[in-house]
Amino acid sequence: MDGIERFSNTALAAQLRDAAARGTLSHAVIFCGEGDLVSAALYTACAMQCVSDGEKPCCVCTQCRKVLGGIHPDVTTVRDDEHKEIAVDIVREMRADAFIIPNEGRRKVYIFDDCDRLNPRAQNVLLKLVEEGPSYASFLFCARNSSALLRTIRSRCVSFRVGEEAVCAAREDDGSAAALCRLLAAGKSADVTAFLFALESEKTFTRESLGALCAAAREIVCTALFSLYGAAFPAQDAALAAELARALPAKTLSAIADILAAQERLCTYNVGVGHALGSLAVELEGLL
Repeated sequence: MDGIERFSNTALAAQLRDAAARGTLSHAVIFCGEGDLVSAALYTACAMQCVSDGEKPCCVCTQCRKVLGGIHPDVTTVRDDEHKEIAVDIVREMRADAFIIPNEGRRKVYIFDDCDRLNPRAQNVLLKLVEEGPSYASFLFCARNSSALLRTIRSRCVSFRVGEEAVCAAREDDGSAAALCRLLAAGKSADVTAFLFALESEKTFTRESLGALCAAAREIVCTALFSLYGAAFPAQDAALAAELARALPAKTLSAIADILAAQERLCTYNVGVGHALGSLAVELEGLL
């Protein structure tokens, strides 16, 4: 309980409470970073099951107490104590269980408390379930580094960084994505081009890094676009999305989202990062 109490006072906990109040808490969440990932996952599971009439999670109702006590019938921590990695058969059993309606909770919640033990084969078994599973099934992934999860899994999740009060969209290079979106909102194509070409000089910036940057930036741009039509989404970069929505018309935001999606797909092929960055710069420059 000490870990839950500490976590409940963080900015991330407040963000999760706000999403729970609005009914926009995602069914698939990744917690990464150096903080208490398991407490973050348990707190989120409580928010999903809480029956309080007030703020969720209350951490004192019957449902919350069962989650925190490890005895809730609809909250499962997926483990395999007999193997170094979680066996595919364990994941298949979990997948079958997910299609059984909840016993008493609002959702069936599955917590993966150490994604380093979740190998690619097991993740591929999970993929379709995370993408197209029953509406009541939820998945909480704990990973010190989100790259422990396949990109196909990450792209279907909302992600948070836990620790040091940092709250962010935890796709890799989300800081670069936020910087890119700020430049797009400013509408200065020369600055966007300079920013992208500066990334090429970074030795650690790879094709995978660019793909992740495009995915994270596209999420912010899409949030901005949808907000123009009155939709509300649990965006970690809500202020930045609002800035984009004020600065750019829907047609431009839609075109930027399409470009970023195309570049993300391009990065799955054996293309040079310099070529990909140049292509992205040219296409964005044509819109600003």
